[in-house]
Amino acid sequence: MGDNPIYEIRDERFGAMVIGSAGLEELYSGCRWTEGPVWFSDLNCLLWSDIPNERMMRWTPDGTVSVFRSPSNYVNGNTRDRQGRLVSCEHGGRRVTRTETDGTITVLADSYRGKRLNSPNDVVVHSDGGVWFTDPTYGILSDYEGHKAEPEQPTRNVYRIDPVSGAIDAVVEDFIQPNGLAFSPDETKLYIADSGSAKHEVPRHIRVFDVIDGKALANSRYFCSLDVGHPDGFRFDVAGNLWTSASDGVHCFSPDGTLLGKIRVPQTVSNLTFGGPKKNRLFITATRSVYSIYIKTTGAQYP
Repeated sequence: MGDNPIYEIRDERFGAMVIGSAGLEELYSGCRWTEGPVWFSDLNCLLWSDIPNERMMRWTPDGTVSVFRSPSNYVNGNTRDRQGRLVSCEHGGRRVTRTETDGTITVLADSYRGKRLNSPNDVVVHSDGGVWFTDPTYGILSDYEGHKAEPEQPTRNVYRIDPVSGAIDAVVEDFIQPNGLAFSPDETKLYIADSGSAKHEVPRHIRVFDVIDGKALANSRYFCSLDVGHPDGFRFDVAGNLWTSASDGVHCFSPDGTLLGKIRVPQTVSNLTFGGPKKNRLFITATRSVYSIYIKTTGAQYP
């Protein structure tokens, strides 16, 4: 595999997870900043956000690309809940929404303690139905990815929306700019990226927390740092390896935080997700384009 320039293998475990003959495929280009990839297995399609163009796009395996939603209200991160509904973070509305099966949109969160959220960025759903999301200020810094405004929240928090009461609780309040987040496959831990290094002299790291009763976090600790760029979106495979975005591609970390290797991508990677019928296809959003590559492991997120 040494003659394949796509891969940078730091550990033999990574070599066992990638396919030497698999190429990096550019599925679509022409976006301004791609984000929020989410795979719909039941519809056999990929959705993603093109934030500055205020639209969401859809790709199907026959190569067809179409506009899924426009205007999108500057949607950034997306996921699905356990009922298969689309859950999205809107920069423009400064809110988290859910798209119902009939296409209507339900607002899940748009304020905390009587003040508007900053600009919800990325979102995951726990198996109990709780919705967890990050709220940095990227969407209100300029009019490029949202609407320029002054933040009303004193801190950049991570929140949980209770699935029964709808109550919103801040579960972490000490991040510079919380960004991507994902549960470990067994949901005992929550990993959260801090992308504050994009503007500040702070670590380019991902932190990990213990999940307490599915509702709270404890025991904050360092998990890993990137050697190129800052962490944005990431996902886990079934073995608990973390696959994260970086400036030079996708970095894969073992459960103990060891960098196993990289998949090099010619554009800055913002996010990724696993998809395809066997969940062994990595879909990568990177600046103007969306890429994919087949690997030997499978994604852990569901549905």
